[in-house]
Amino acid sequence: MAAPSGRKYSKYDKSYQARPEQVKKRVARNAARRLMIKKNGKAALKGKDVDHKRGTEAGNGTSNLKIMSRSKNRSKK
Repeated sequence: MAAPSGRKYSKYDKSYQARPEQVKKRVARNAARRLMIKKNGKAALKGKDVDHKRGTEAGNGTSNLKIMSRSKNRSKK
């Protein structure tokens, strides 16, 4: 079965994404995005990512979040 994006996930991918630690990280990322949408509006985030300046472990406070282009955020090391 394909995801909405059309990607077909392997059995390993599905089990990995269902792990409690991965679910927790995904929930934190989604919460950060919702917070930034509430603060800046949905249009400001269209086609962009929410970056955690000091990592997700530092929390979802607005001082730790910023809006970045997808390519810049995903190329960060």
